[in-house]
Amino acid sequence: MVLCLMRLSRHRILRGPATAYIDIIRGIPVVVQLLIMYNVVLLNVTDNKTLVAIIAFGLNSSAYMAEIYRSGINAVDPGQMEAGRSLGLSRAQTMWHIIFPQAIKNCLPTYTSEFIVLVKETAVVGYIALVDLTKVYSSVQSLTYDAAAPLFIIAVAYFAITKTLSIIFGYMERRLRESDRR
Repeated sequence: MVLCLMRLSRHRILRGPATAYIDIIRGIPVVVQLLIMYNVVLLNVTDNKTLVAIIAFGLNSSAYMAEIYRSGINAVDPGQMEAGRSLGLSRAQTMWHIIFPQAIKNCLPTYTSEFIVLVKETAVVGYIALVDLTKVYSSVQSLTYDAAAPLFIIAVAYFAITKTLSIIFGYMERRLRESDRR
């Protein structure tokens, strides 16, 4: 959220670095970011591959989430800010109590998609020798010489994970929409 607010800032000193970060991160494939994080940035810092993956995917996802939140905030009618200000709320209070709740509702479908993409992107952690479903597939395939069955099982596992996430976020979205009708 901080990155989003920096991007929305009127101050160039905040907006510039946020825009540059978002553009750079979104312009480089996640597998390249993972490899840079592992082989360059954190080379002498940690041997914990899980931590490297969490940092790399977190930094990648933060750029996309900032833009998702920004679009959600921009989708709220500008009159809402004026209404909050006319009621005596500060800009921060108006954002917190009026704009953000509406923006979250606007963002949820896109946030769901980003979260699912993030789950699927973790399939590339094998590049830094971290074991995941695709790494398990490689091991099973080399033992059994059967490529089809393990791939099918992994595809079903990823589908089950993403479908479950879709159902959970869909439920949250419906609950938020129902609260609008009350």
